[in-house]
Formats: sequence, C-alpha cells, structure tokens
Amino acid sequence: MPEPLSPRELLALDRQHVWHPYGPMPGRAAPLLVESASGVRLRLAEPVEGQDELVDGMSSWWSAVHGYNHPVLNDAARGQLGRMSHVMFGGLTHEPAVRLAKRLVDITPEPLEHVFLADSGSVSVEVAVKMCLQYWRSLGKPRKQRLLTWRGGYHGDTWQPMSVCDPDGGMHELWQGVLPRQIFADAPPAGFDAAPDEAYAAQLRELIGRHAEELAAVIVEPVVQGAGGMSFHSPGYLRVLREACDAHDVLLVFDEIATGFGRTGALFAAEHAGIAPDVMCLGKALTGGYLTLAATLCTAAVADGISRGALPVLAHGPTFMGNPLAAAVADASIELLLSQDWAREVKRIEAGLWEGLAPARSHAGVREVRVLGAIGVVQLDHEVDMAAATRAAVREGVWLRPFRDLIYTMPPYITGDDDLARICAAVCAAAREG
Repeated sequence: MPEPLSPRELLALDRQHVWHPYGPMPGRAAPLLVESASGVRLRLAEPVEGQDELVDGMSSWWSAVHGYNHPVLNDAARGQLGRMSHVMFGGLTHEPAVRLAKRLVDITPEPLEHVFLADSGSVSVEVAVKMCLQYWRSLGKPRKQRLLTWRGGYHGDTWQPMSVCDPDGGMHELWQGVLPRQIFADAPPAGFDAAPDEAYAAQLRELIGRHAEELAAVIVEPVVQGAGGMSFHSPGYLRVLREACDAHDVLLVFDEIATGFGRTGALFAAEHAGIAPDVMCLGKALTGGYLTLAATLCTAAVADGISRGALPVLAHGPTFMGNPLAAAVADASIELLLSQDWAREVKRIEAGLWEGLAPARSHAGVREVRVLGAIGVVQLDHEVDMAAATRAAVREGVWLRPFRDLIYTMPPYITGDDDLARICAAVCAAAREG
C-alpha cells in the first residue's frame, strides 16, 4: 500500500495534475477534498468554513438518488465483484445486463423494446443520434440527417450532443461553424402547469413540417431543461411534438438522463404527457450514482429499420458496454427505488422545497423561485458569484454547485425533513450572498 498523503499534499497534486470539469488548468479555486460519504453527507478531509461534513444538495450531479454507501447497492457491487467485474459484450452476454435490459423495457413507456447499454449519458445521446441517422439511411432516405430541438437545451459534451445544445450563450458556443448545423425552435414557454401556448405549438408544427424532408429526428429534454437553464415547461408541448413527428415521418427522441427515475414526480417525464418517444436516453440515476452507465432504448420499428439496411448492424460498441458490475448495481438501484414509495418521497421533498425556498423571493436580485418534484431552483437577475455562493452554502453545512444565474438543488430522495430545511437555508444564503 502506498504511504497515505496529507490533505495538503493531495490538493497540491490535484492542482498540478487533475483537470476538473468546466474549469481551466490549473483550477482557479481549490476543490473541497472529500474523505468519505454516507447517507446524504459528504465528510471532508479537513474542515472548511467550520464544517467537517456537508449535506449533499446535488445528489452528485443528480445521480445519487439513494444517497451514499447504501447497504443494498454495496451488497450488489460486492456480490458481482465476486463473480466478475467485467467481460467484453461482443459475442458474450451475462445475467446482469440481460436482467437490467428487461427491467428497463418493463418500466419505460411502451413501445420501447430494445436496449443499447452505453458508458455515459452523452454517449447514449450519440448512440440515439446514430440510430436515427442510420434508420433513415437504411430506409433509403439519406437526406434525413438533421436534428431539430428547442433552445435552452443541454444534451452532453461529446460531438453530436453539443450540436443540439443551445447554440447561443451556452457552453458550446465556441464550436459554432464546426458542429453539424441543426434546426432550433424557440425555447418552450415556461411553466409546468401553464396552458400550452398555441402560437408556440404552431411554431413547432410549422418547423417540423417545413424541414421534414431533411429531419431525421426531434430531440428534447422532456418537461425539464437541465443544465441549459433548469427551466420547466408544459407536457403539452411533448404531445405537439409527438403528433407533428408522426404526421411528417420524423423520429422523436427524449433525453431523460436528468429526468428519469422519478426526479420530476413521474418515473419518467414522458409520463406527464402520456406519450412515448421512438428513442429514449437514460443515465445519471441509473446506477444510483455508483458507477457510470447509460442506456439508449428504441422501438422495434427503429431497430428493424436499421437491420434492413445495407449495413444491417448498429456500428457502435464501447469497450465497457454492458459492464457487469455497473449493470448489477443499476438493477439493484432500480429495484430499491421501485420497492419503496418513491413518489411519496419526491412529493414530500417538493413540498419542503416550496416552503424552504419561499424566503428567497424577498431577496434582492432574485428573479424567480420554482420547484418541480425533487428540483428546487432560485434564479437570479445576475450571474452567480460562484465563490461567494459556495462559501455561503458551505457555512450552512451544505454542498451546492451553482452555475450561470442559478442556485438550485436536486437532493437525494432519502433526504430527511431537517436536512431538506438545511439545504433550503443554504440555497437562500447563497442567493443572498452570490
């Protein structure tokens, strides 16, 4: 075993060698050093702002819905480690992947029937796009190669996903002129409970109809636009997209990487609209935050179309596709979720967020407070001072990760009422000081 390193030594090496997400090299601010995690708490290697542990208000980027160090998921991981941690998926298969695929088919909206297991959410979107493009090529319509989405979206940081993220003012604006040129509708009008705006619905129908000959698919985040702005929209627009895609022979893709597994109050956000896409992307909470894994599901019609082409295979095969360890934990995580009254817990969190975030409405600089399911958002009228907002949250004993003009929380579903109130107090403090 190597000699243990002190927190100071680890942070020095981190600064010298480790490139953190969405940051320069070296980073502008030292990250907090986490020693361990259990339940909803992150234990720090040394105290920061007087705190040696923090309540996690982020579910580790929305994935750790059961919290940390959960005995059921630990047992699933240990049990699978005793059998095999990995085996290639080309020409071989195994029980964890088969069980997981069957479970995903059972719980997602019909007629999603086939499952492609990928490495990460962004890769699942790449696979979804490839499926759609290859489907139309196989059917002799190679001109159908563009995608339509609405502004304010975020679908990942790899190539095709970047092309359908918001092109103006987003993280990927740098790549304009290099990425494939997609078609963008205006962002959907805000408000989950708002009646659909017929003029906007007409815009969606008109765009899809006008570009139908070149459109392979429409891809959107249903109900919640996550990293693009944490905004909520009426499920009615999803029905408009489904009807227009059917009318004009265009595939419909739902990116449920952030919204899947109960986060919005429905198991999948598509259920709010009572419809199903042709392709669905899942990730994040799929393994309860334990391991990286994602999935792209499609209908039999999509799979059959690809299989009838000149190249009758989907030419995609990640090295760690169907990883047994990740698949076993994912299956256990879904079973754990479904074995509990997760909907009641999400509803409880939703009520707690409405109550706890209400005081932020009176803070100077706050534009809006909004809540949906286990998602709470305070939007400012200015760019967040990340350093000041983070310090304010940490002083309250909470970990948050604000961005742009947003201070938000997506807590684990196991977060108790006292910890939820603490998270809300931290969001309010960060809004006041950030």
